[in-house]
Amino acid sequence: MESSDTYTPTSSAPLSHSPSNSSSSSPPPPPTVVMSPCAACKILRRKCAEKCVLAPYFPPTEPAKFTIAHRVFGASNIIKFLQELPESQRADAVTSMVYEASARIRDPVYGCAGAICQLQKQVNELQAQLAKAQGELVNMQLQQANLVALICMEMAQSPQESPQQSVDNFISTPPQSGGAYQSGMNFFEDNTSLNSLWEQPLWT
Repeated sequence: MESSDTYTPTSSAPLSHSPSNSSSSSPPPPPTVVMSPCAACKILRRKCAEKCVLAPYFPPTEPAKFTIAHRVFGASNIIKFLQELPESQRADAVTSMVYEASARIRDPVYGCAGAICQLQKQVNELQAQLAKAQGELVNMQLQQANLVALICMEMAQSPQESPQQSVDNFISTPPQSGGAYQSGMNFFEDNTSLNSLWEQPLWT
């Protein structure tokens, strides 16, 4: 009887630790993922399939993106167009369709062609302004080159005389017309003396 009493507590000890070991080693349960339909399927009010061709390009956070494209092209045309393209080109195709649809809603007559024509007109105007500015720049450079050449020619003709010295020489040189004026005055005085001699009587 004593041996059975001592055996019971020893055997119950490992059994008491076994539930804790099993609970600590078990992995936590995976989080539940709630699948949300894409914006296209939500607007079309249909079930979004697992391999929906519209889901990667029309997320549920951007419903206006599909609304604009659906208004102009239609859902069936969009799906057909994407199915005919490889997956590497579908994102660019959706971007192009959304842009064209936005332009068509904004300008129902010309659509994106009107925006392209307006941008091309602005490009032509800017190119004309650039060509005009380049022509004026070339003209100014030619004028500057001609002015520099003229200054170099004048300096080569009189290398030893500065502009200030030439001005001083011009001021200090007496005018040549003064000698002619003095000779004219002498000639007038000589004529006056001759007239006075002719006016005297030949005999007194």
